[in-house]
Amino acid sequence: MTTATAESATETFADIAGRLGDIPPERIIWLPRTATEEDVVRFCEEQRPVELVEGFLVEKAMGFRESLLAASLIMFLKNFTSPRKLGLVGAPDAIMRLRPGLIRLPDVSFVTWERLLATDAHTKKVAPLGPDLAVEILSEGNTRKEIDQKRRELFAAGTKLVWVIDPKSRTAEVYDDPARPNQMILVRETDVLEGGAILPGFRLPLADLFADLDPPTSPTAS
Repeated sequence: MTTATAESATETFADIAGRLGDIPPERIIWLPRTATEEDVVRFCEEQRPVELVEGFLVEKAMGFRESLLAASLIMFLKNFTSPRKLGLVGAPDAIMRLRPGLIRLPDVSFVTWERLLATDAHTKKVAPLGPDLAVEILSEGNTRKEIDQKRRELFAAGTKLVWVIDPKSRTAEVYDDPARPNQMILVRETDVLEGGAILPGFRLPLADLFADLDPPTSPTAS
């Protein structure tokens, strides 16, 4: 009997949800066996984005507004990275193996060409690495424990910079020290989000990111 199946015999669904980051139980996709990387690929291609955590498929929490923010951030990042041939920017369905049995799909990601070429990650369905930059855009279905857990996993997989963007407060949490994964710099809407050592020279006024989603103002009647 597999580990996940054995544990599920003595745990409630709420227990499992708590162990996976206090996530809503309805985000856990139950299979009568331990879920695999192949299940992740199949679900992402045929049904909906999922992640693999501790032998369970976990539905990725993301709404329409969060998707729009991800698209806008990807545009800003690509406008900076593509002309400089720095690396590739990933969308929310980029599948990344942080370690065997742990698959995550950051909302936005960036990986340098150096690391991509070392593993040919850009030619594979599942990238065998964590990104240099990972971005999580908070959705209503996310929990603090889940995001903290993801951040620790990303740093352990080689990620050097994590941004956690909150659409409600229009802020971004910046984590740039894997040795101190809980140390955070809060970037407010009036501040500038910077690429640090991963993307030196990248500067994005956070107001520009959120303004990209604001509807145009009606022209004043003459």
